[in-house]
Amino acid sequence: MATTKNTVVALAGQLLAGTKKHFSNVSSLTFGGGTFTPAQIEASLQTLSDLRSAVDAARAATKAKLADEQAQAPSLRTQMDAFVAFVKASFGNSPDVLADFGLAPKKARAPLTVAQKAAAAAKRKATRAARHTMGKVQKKSVKGTITTIVDSTSPTAPAPVATSPAASAPSPGTSVAAAPRTP
Repeated sequence: MATTKNTVVALAGQLLAGTKKHFSNVSSLTFGGGTFTPAQIEASLQTLSDLRSAVDAARAATKAKLADEQAQAPSLRTQMDAFVAFVKASFGNSPDVLADFGLAPKKARAPLTVAQKAAAAAKRKATRAARHTMGKVQKKSVKGTITTIVDSTSPTAPAPVATSPAASAPSPGTSVAAAPRTP
């Protein structure tokens, strides 16, 4: 028998057409433990077909609405986020007014405990040591030392000499051109 909903609906349509064609002059049909008129059978088959059509139409409408939402939601969310920021900036000190907008007031920062402050200071010190970070005063005390002085005007380094590849012995019958001299 049919397994998918669309094939069930197609079968219902064919049964409806066959019922109209072959049982239109019959007063009642007995099957499945009941007696039915052809009009009742046609109505139930038509209902099954109408239900599937309604589901398909609703699914298409839902797809269209989802596409609309996907297209319009980003710009609307951006506008809403900007409005929330505006409301918070305008009424940041009035929790009752923020509650009217459905917003919670900004929580007050809890003061750090002595142990948390000590841990934060140790972490800052370790970070500065690892990155070799210094303040203005410490940077002023740093002086560089020069170990060698390089004078670019005195020719102490020899000029590089261009070398040509070693020439192999000429074979008989070939001429050898003289290599240019390098200074």
